[in-house]
Amino acid sequence: MKVCIYGAGAIGAWLGVHLAQAGCELSVVARGKTLTALQTQGMQCIEAASADSRSIVQVKASDKPADLGPQDLVIIAVKAPAMLEVAQGIAPLLGPNTMVLTAMNGVPWWFFQGFGGALQGVRLNTIDPDGAIANAIPAQHVLGCVVHASCSLDAPGVVRHHFGQGLILGEPALTNGAAASPRVQALVELLQSAGYAASASAQIQKDVWFKLWGNMTVNPISAFTGATIDLIMEDDLVRNFASSIMLEAREIGQKIGIPIEQSPEDRHTLTRKLGAFKTSMLQDVQAGKAVELDALVSVVRELGQLTHVATPYTDALLGLSRLHARVHGLYPAKSAHDH
Repeated sequence: MKVCIYGAGAIGAWLGVHLAQAGCELSVVARGKTLTALQTQGMQCIEAASADSRSIVQVKASDKPADLGPQDLVIIAVKAPAMLEVAQGIAPLLGPNTMVLTAMNGVPWWFFQGFGGALQGVRLNTIDPDGAIANAIPAQHVLGCVVHASCSLDAPGVVRHHFGQGLILGEPALTNGAAASPRVQALVELLQSAGYAASASAQIQKDVWFKLWGNMTVNPISAFTGATIDLIMEDDLVRNFASSIMLEAREIGQKIGIPIEQSPEDRHTLTRKLGAFKTSMLQDVQAGKAVELDALVSVVRELGQLTHVATPYTDALLGLSRLHARVHGLYPAKSAHDH
């Protein structure tokens, strides 16, 4: 199977190494130092849990997708701010039956494609304002993937896998209760053979939303305070602020047909287990990289407006985290969806 990783950051490299080991013909779209590292040292994965054992695979890497040609599977593992650039470059990788798997945090551009209900087909302005992403990646190619794992980069092309093997896959257009489509089933089996705890979802949007519900608060709070998860969870005022945001998001989920049964405190119990953990957004701030606020927070505010749910706590979180990111040059200056 020809597999291309678009975005060889931590999650992309972790997926790439294991798929190559499972027999896939792997290529990577990368640039700069990452491209040089992949071409000279291969793609590397260090397993923190097993005494830093290291796997190295050789990959075909280029900054020009046309060099790599049509693929069976393209895995997009970039942070949301880089998505438009991916959309502009992806065409040479797409054949008629190419699957495009998004392994990203937050609400994706395809969230309401095939969703059904009142919001079927709605385009989210905070994610894909002029539809450029949806136009570049036709809906029939798209599959969603929710990643439950923690990885970080030791160096360009070198990923450290800390914990978690969970991958949940699904068709945006599958209705609740339907069995997995043949292509999702085949991908789940491939990923299981590569060592992942992969499973098929009856409604991938629900899994996307549930993960977002946990990280839409701790990610931005950590980004502007510099705090690890244990410190956020130990501070009653901050934890209660996070709970208030989660209650707003839970009400939105209820309105759009993806209810969450848990209480915020239930979820905090899980989050606490991460301990003195740096969120991916805090890692981005410290590395001077753009932060993915729109896919995690701006979009929840937009969904609140679409469903007529008031979001004062989400708004406060967005305002504070956006201001911090702008001061540090990690988020665009004033944009159309500032209001």
